[in-house]
Amino acid sequence: MPHEVLDILQVARYLGLSEKQVSRLASRGELPARRVGKGFQFRKGQVDQWVEARMRGLSKERLAGIEQGVSAHHGMDHRGHFLTPLIPVGGVIVPLPGRTRGGVLRSLAAAADEADLVYDRADLVEELEERERLCPTTISPGVALPHPAHPLPYNIARSFVIVGLTASGIPFGCPDGSLTRLFFLICCKDERTHLHLLARISRMLLNRVTPAALMGAHDAVSLAAILHEREAAVRGEQ
Repeated sequence: MPHEVLDILQVARYLGLSEKQVSRLASRGELPARRVGKGFQFRKGQVDQWVEARMRGLSKERLAGIEQGVSAHHGMDHRGHFLTPLIPVGGVIVPLPGRTRGGVLRSLAAAADEADLVYDRADLVEELEERERLCPTTISPGVALPHPAHPLPYNIARSFVIVGLTASGIPFGCPDGSLTRLFFLICCKDERTHLHLLARISRMLLNRVTPAALMGAHDAVSLAAILHEREAAVRGEQ
């Protein structure tokens, strides 16, 4: 429900912050809000966008707080595996075809199409390319999380993740100019799943061992096994 209206207490619980921190962010204009009397009101969709834009710079503790807050708000269980169950059969690809940004996006979309998860592959590719033009989805050196700008409630069969590892790095818009090899295509039917996934993957990648282990995988089986093991490790940090 992107148009859901939240008060300060609800936003604090949603983001794992104190009410004072939320009020301070809103007062400074850093967090989108509408002043109502002596307090503030927040649109959940704007809060979600605000969090996503800052995901790259958040600590593991902040990401864990967001993951738990989002889960509690929507009645979800944050304690189990969340990422790996959303990867379909054939949804881990090593090596992922593609030597350009467009080629990688088409390969990821093709894998989703082959898993019967996409109703219009060309439309999905267009959505992904539009999102990259708005702002590259690289989240750390070597890793990108391509996804549509908005959830796709009617364009996909269910929420899913496709993971691909290219044979060599390609330019994908990383701010430091480094090349990208590991890609998580994230397509969700709703905001709650989308934000939860971004927080879970971001937490996994903050562990220095994880990106190197994933990019060192020799085939799809080993990459899938490492993903499952690293997600289990993150769950243990809850």
